Amino acid sequence: MDSTNKKLGALTFGAIGIVFGDIGTSPLYALKECFKPGNGVVVSEATVFGILSLMFWAVVSLVTVKYLVLMMRADNKGEGGILALTSLAQRCVPAGKTRWLITALGMFGAAMFYGDSIITPAMTVLSAVEGLEKLNPNFRKFIIPISIGILVALFLVQRKGTTTIGRFFGPIMVLWFVMLAGLGIAQIAQNPKILMAINPIYSFEFLFTHKFIAFVTLGAVVLCVTGGEALYADMGHFGKKPIRCGWFTLVWPALILNYFGQGALLLANPEAVSNPFYSMMPGWLLAPMIVLATAAAVIASQAVISGAFSLTRQAIQLGYLPRFAIKYTSDKEYGQIYVPFVNWALLIGVISLVVGFKNSDNLAAAYGIAVTLTMLIDTLLLFVIMTSVWKWNRLVAIGLTTVLLINDVSFFLACALRVAEGGWVPLLVGVSIFTIMSTWRRGREILRNNLNEGSMPMQLFIDSMAESTTPRVPGTGIFLTGNPEGVPNSLLHNLKHNKVLHERVVLLSIVVEDIPFVPKEDYVWIEDLKHGFWRVTGHYGFKENPDIPTMLQDCSLQFMHFEMMETSFFVNRETLIATPGGGMAIWREHLFVWMSHLAAKASDYFRIPANRVVELGSQVEI
Repeated sequence: MDSTNKKLGALTFGAIGIVFGDIGTSPLYALKECFKPGNGVVVSEATVFGILSLMFWAVVSLVTVKYLVLMMRADNKGEGGILALTSLAQRCVPAGKTRWLITALGMFGAAMFYGDSIITPAMTVLSAVEGLEKLNPNFRKFIIPISIGILVALFLVQRKGTTTIGRFFGPIMVLWFVMLAGLGIAQIAQNPKILMAINPIYSFEFLFTHKFIAFVTLGAVVLCVTGGEALYADMGHFGKKPIRCGWFTLVWPALILNYFGQGALLLANPEAVSNPFYSMMPGWLLAPMIVLATAAAVIASQAVISGAFSLTRQAIQLGYLPRFAIKYTSDKEYGQIYVPFVNWALLIGVISLVVGFKNSDNLAAAYGIAVTLTMLIDTLLLFVIMTSVWKWNRLVAIGLTTVLLINDVSFFLACALRVAEGGWVPLLVGVSIFTIMSTWRRGREILRNNLNEGSMPMQLFIDSMAESTTPRVPGTGIFLTGNPEGVPNSLLHNLKHNKVLHERVVLLSIVVEDIPFVPKEDYVWIEDLKHGFWRVTGHYGFKENPDIPTMLQDCSLQFMHFEMMETSFFVNRETLIATPGGGMAIWREHLFVWMSHLAAKASDYFRIPANRVVELGSQVEI
């Protein structure tokens, strides 16, 4: 029992350090944005009570109920996140328009996460560093350079991995949440009446009294739940229980106490509305809190950057993105990966936002759009899970989904009013990434059909080779193929030019399943096709990394031994040519060709030793 509690405590501690960074830094800017001059809300007892009530119930409904209770039930073999949710929903829906719509929703949700991965570092770091202006107004001119310096350093360190600095995440975030709670309690003690804002009547009074202004304010209120979707996305790293434990025992109380403390401060001093978070603390604590807030902002940024790397790996495995080069930064931690292309693309995007928007106030609209769209897509996919996986009564599922959608749509529409102010950023990123994903998926489908269309059936080829006088040379020839039923082009080219076959010919295929991990005992399938031909299929989950040398070693468990120095790998390298009148618009075909140039070579991606690889090229029109 003691060991179980210790393990839960360690996982909870780790979850606090990683999972809650985004939502944990929301007090830096959420309430401040609600009283932004452009919103038209003036500080008064009624508005403070109303907005705090809205924030409290937004956290309850969207984070606690939706994500901690409902979404965490929709796990794909223990994994969460938009692509895991999409794969789970696809599995239970037959091919057709509904399945295509689910796939499209999943791709767009993933695309919006990349938008969030650009906005979160810019928003959180800027919000933290802006405390310097409170320390000394003359420091205002240093806010942008310092923010850029911190962000550049953060992205530079990614290639070395985060194992070392990650050990400090837990203690820093625990201290951060303790300070949030302490600062809030200090202010609440001076005006305990603020706790009455928990009553939902104040939120309804605010909405009905201020009408359109209150609706616009919802676009700022939603900032208090940014990062709530990360609790579900990171479920596979820590499990449901540690995340729920961390939320209910520390994070949720600390956030609510801090928000209510800021509200109590505004009742006593309305002029503090320019930055209520930093106005809560005495002068001697201001500088240390700026440092701590910056550290918390960096941790929140690190979480979404690592999330973008993980999402990229999943998207590659599921066929939504090209095979980008992936580097592994730790021999012990499976999730420690680094994707150079994504890292530098994110850095360019983040710096562009910091320079273009200049402060966190201007970025708030962009932040809200990204979060609310992701939450809306999650709700739509959850409905599919309710009806197709959990087999809930359809009326119950419709009723619950309707309640969730009222929340999601209301917040999204409120944020949409500010598209011109910055909300266009995540929409532009989302549409761009969605176009890339859908183009790659469709292009691979067209390419696969073109390659398979004229291919000879494998059994027919084997039968003809059994009667052929073609010389068989010692060793093993492994031919990578996506169509194990047809003869790979690389095999035909090798036979045509070298006029020989190996004693043992292996057709090797990699299949990615719609589950995160495939049990080790089931992942390698071997089939004897006779006459020295074999079919080997490696099955991987969408969170696994195909490693062909390791897989071939595991084949020995099924009495098929490979000697690497006597094995040659033959890989077909297609040169794609865009042609008018193909399966896609010509601009999408050119985009697909460009993306294929970015893709890592199959031999590199599957970790095949370079000195054992033979590449055979061919031209293919799409």
